[in-house]
Amino acid sequence: MTTEGAASGSSAQSGEPRQVPLLNIANVLTVSRLALVPVFLVALLWEDGHQPLWRWAAVVVFLVAAITDRIDGELARKRGLITDFGKIADPIADKALTGAALIGLSVVGDLPWWVTLLIIARELFVTLLRFWVIRHGVIPASRGGKLKTLLQAIAITAYLVPLGGLIEPVRWIVMGAAVLVTVVTGVDYVVQAVRLRARGRRTTATRS
Repeated sequence: MTTEGAASGSSAQSGEPRQVPLLNIANVLTVSRLALVPVFLVALLWEDGHQPLWRWAAVVVFLVAAITDRIDGELARKRGLITDFGKIADPIADKALTGAALIGLSVVGDLPWWVTLLIIARELFVTLLRFWVIRHGVIPASRGGKLKTLLQAIAITAYLVPLGGLIEPVRWIVMGAAVLVTVVTGVDYVVQAVRLRARGRRTTATRS
């Protein structure tokens, strides 16, 4: 057995946790998604946002960034590449991409501002909720939250593609569903946060 192998074996036998390097493929993809946000905005807002070629470029950049979201999460879980940096950077990258797309679409006049402000306000509120109860526990991502993310991505893509009024009904239906799920899951997070905080307080009181 080599010295390196012996060291590895002794580490495994001692039960020491494996150190996950900060520079790994999952984190690289997360940072890449953040880096694509300004590129996406430039493509979306170029020539007032209504030049078909640049709109298709924005669609491609958005889809590439959205796909990295799915890939980096799976890689982190399957290969054991979960890091504290990833836990913080991944949701920031997601919200940055979605927020940039919504704001950009509202700036060019394709999406009502109330939709953008409602979704962004919900995301910020849920983030604050998580920090509010973090010492009592973590609110896990729910199926509703994952559905919300999927619907938002589909709706944004539908608004980005320069097909004019041909898909206007589809845009409204999917975005309407996304807004509805966004609000419902936001309320659900409030309920979960209140319950988690109350349970944490009872546990603290019992111990004292």
